[in-house]
Formats: sequence, structure tokens, C-alpha cells
Amino acid sequence: MSTSPISTLSESSYNSAVGQPQSIAVGSHLNSPGVDPTVPRRWHDVFWLLIFLVHLVVVGFALGVFGLNRFKTPNRLNISKYTMGFLQDKSGLTEEYWPFYSVACGIGGLLGCLWLLLLGSNAIQMMKFSIHLLTTYLAVISVLFFWAKQFFWGVAFAIGAALQFLYVLAVIDRLPFTMVVLLRAAKMVWKLPNLLRTACLLMLVMLSWLTLWTFGAAGVMGLGLGSSGSWWLLSALSVSLFWTGAVLCNVIHVVVSGVVFLVLIHGDQEESSTPPKAVLRSLGYAMTSSFGSICYGSLFTAFIRTLRWQIRGLRSKIGGNECLLCCVDFLFHMVEFLVRWFNKYAYVQIAVYGKSFNRSARDAWELFQSTGVEALIAYDCSGAVLFMGTLLGGLIAGTCASIWANFKHPERVAMVGSTSMLIGMILVGLAMVVVESAVTSIYICFAADPSLIRRWDLTFHNQLSDKLNQRLQHRSARAMEGRIDAQIQSAVVA
Repeated sequence: MSTSPISTLSESSYNSAVGQPQSIAVGSHLNSPGVDPTVPRRWHDVFWLLIFLVHLVVVGFALGVFGLNRFKTPNRLNISKYTMGFLQDKSGLTEEYWPFYSVACGIGGLLGCLWLLLLGSNAIQMMKFSIHLLTTYLAVISVLFFWAKQFFWGVAFAIGAALQFLYVLAVIDRLPFTMVVLLRAAKMVWKLPNLLRTACLLMLVMLSWLTLWTFGAAGVMGLGLGSSGSWWLLSALSVSLFWTGAVLCNVIHVVVSGVVFLVLIHGDQEESSTPPKAVLRSLGYAMTSSFGSICYGSLFTAFIRTLRWQIRGLRSKIGGNECLLCCVDFLFHMVEFLVRWFNKYAYVQIAVYGKSFNRSARDAWELFQSTGVEALIAYDCSGAVLFMGTLLGGLIAGTCASIWANFKHPERVAMVGSTSMLIGMILVGLAMVVVESAVTSIYICFAADPSLIRRWDLTFHNQLSDKLNQRLQHRSARAMEGRIDAQIQSAVVA
């Protein structure tokens, strides 16, 4: 395996550690400013930065209007005359629905903070708890919706419970290795308290935006748009909220990746070994020159990753159904093509080298494929496990808000529950992403220069190397079986 120029870095100071232009892609010679504070970074994906900022201004203004229009007085701003009769004459007020979202924000924030507090001692136990509880929780909610005669949501949650159960069955043999990786990443992050403080800070920023968002969403609830109109408007606002939450999550991702990279470069597990103000510098880069790339990637990566997990789980359980396997393989290769340009490992390259998002994603994926580490990443389920915890947190927040809404406004339970679930997922996700970004940084460094992981933790390096060899041998055996089957079929036809 080729070694990266990273191994030649000196550990004497911050500038010598990461100041020179490096390339993390094997065999390439890309010029990149690294994270040397004396070398200015180029701004990338500025178009998406402007789109995101304009979107915040427009959505923020709309939320303020919707919230104020029904705050204490119906139709305070008299916007009904601009809606061409779409608004009905109803007397719902913003303050009637706003407390439901306050519950969701409070529970989501509490669960996120609890995750960060227990990260160092009970991280693995919490992840195992999420895996085992999520299927049961989805099934129970499905039954409750059927009991309340909400058949659409009952079927939706029943399908979700079935998919979750099948996915866990498909990857159950991978979970022991996944837990090893997550435990090592969690312990690393726990020893970097400034990263945890940064996550808490951005969680407060998200809560500030949620104050405005829930104010506007509560105003939408009070509007006389009818069920269909309210759903469409809330769906549009939810897409905006998802993008905003994903951007803040990926800001944390970039910050953590930059600092974890420095920890691995220095070969120590303590924050004192990293250069001074490393977290502030990483945060500065994430909020300035790299912010456009973060906004761009946040639009697509979450959806593509989720689709990839489901297709991989389904593909491994199809068996001999050649027709279905052909269809799933088509979807699989299409998603794999998208992953080449949109993957979470791009954020490590953005953090360390300040590249554009697509270039970062491409370089990271080419690095994994050229070194064979892609086989190890395909086997690892750490992202899916963390997502299960995020989803469970969102479900808890949504359930609590829905129970209260059922007593006050039973006709709005589904709206309150679904949007509250999104709020809870975003707040818990801001805590979960701290560990996920550490995992991505570990894999990038292992592919670029395994000696970094070996110097940092020899036992963990040996575990990664052994599993990588197993997966490469497994792929070689499957490829050989495929060639033998093809030769047999050719001989039979002949």
C-alpha cells in the first residue's frame, strides 16, 4: 500500500504539522493549503453559500409574518386579502400551537445534551439500546395510529418497523466490528472537550433558529388553509428546516474532522497535544471559506446515504431471485455513482485541505477505492447505527408533543407530531455527528497513511487491518465464484 506524504509531516508545531500543501489522494499531487493559518484558503461553492443565505432571509421573513399574523389576534397583518380566497375564516392563534413545539425542542435538546454527557462512559450501551428499541418503538406507534383510526400513518410506521427489522437482520453480523469503531471514536472525542463545547454552542444556535421556525409553524397551524394547504406549507418549511439543520451538523463535522486529523497527526490522544486554538481555527474555516461547500453537500448527502444503506441491506438478502437482483443492482450502481460525488468523507478533505465539495468527495472515494479501504467502509455500519439513535430521539420528541396536542387539538396531531419529530432528530443529530465525524476522519487517515492509526492506537490499527484483509479476501472469493458461474453457463449454452 502506498504511503501518503502525510507521514513526512513534522510534529514540532502547528505550522509544520499541517502547514505545507499535501494531497490525501494516493498517487496524486494536488496543491492544497492545508490548515496553515498563514496560508489563505480559497472560497469554494460560493453560489450555494449565497443561495443558503438568501433562503434564510426569505424563510425567516415568512416565518415572522406567519407567526405575527396569528399572535394574540387573528389575522393581525390582514394577509388574507393577498391570498385570493385560499384562507378560511378560522380563529386559531399562534400561541395555541407554539407550546407543542416547545416540548419537542426541550426534549430534543435534553436528549442531545444527555448523549454528550454520557459519551465517555455509556456510548456503546446507548447505541445498542437504540438499535434494539427502535423497531419496537416504531411498531408500537403504528398500533397507536391504527387505534386512533389514522390508517395512513399506521401503515407508514408499520412499514418503517418492518424495514428497520429487516435491516438489522441483514447487518447483524457487522455490528460487533461497528461497535469497536464507534467506541474508539467516542473515546477520542471525549478527550477533546472543546469539541463537545462547540457542539453545544451550535445546538444553542439551532435552538435560536427553532424559536423563530416554531413561531412561524405555529402561525401556519392557526391559518385557515385547510388540511391540505397546511400540509403543503409545513412540508416546504420542513425542507428548509432540514437543510438548515444539516448545514449546522456538517459544520460540526468539519470542525471535528479538522481537530481529529491533528490528533492523529500528533499521535497523541489528549487535546493538549494539538496546536493552540485548533478548534477555533477549524470553526473559522467552516464558517467562512468552506461554508459554501458545506451548504452544497448538506442538500444531498443525507438522502443518498440513507438510500444506500437500505439498498445494501436489501441486496444482501435477495438470494437467488435473479430478476429482483438485477433491478436492485441497477439501483445499487446508480447510488454508488452518486456516492462518488456526494459522501460524508468529503467533509474531512474540506476541513483539512479546503477543497470544493465535489472535488473532496471524489478524492476521498478514489482514495478508498485505490487502497481497498472502500471494502471496509461498506462493511461498517456506524453511520446507520448513529442514525438509529437520531431517529429514536426524534420519535420520542414527536410522541411527547403529539400526546399533548391530542388533548388540545386532535385534528392537528399528525402535523404536530411529524414536524416535532424532525425537530428532535435535528437536535439529537447535532450531538451524534461528533462521533460520526471522528469515524470518517479515522477511515480517511487509515487509507492515506496507516502509520498514523498505528502510532495512535496499535491494537485498533491491527483490528482495522485484519478486518480489511478479511473483506478483501471475501470480495476476491465472490468475484471468483462469479467468474466460475459465468464460465459454466457459457459452457452449457455452447
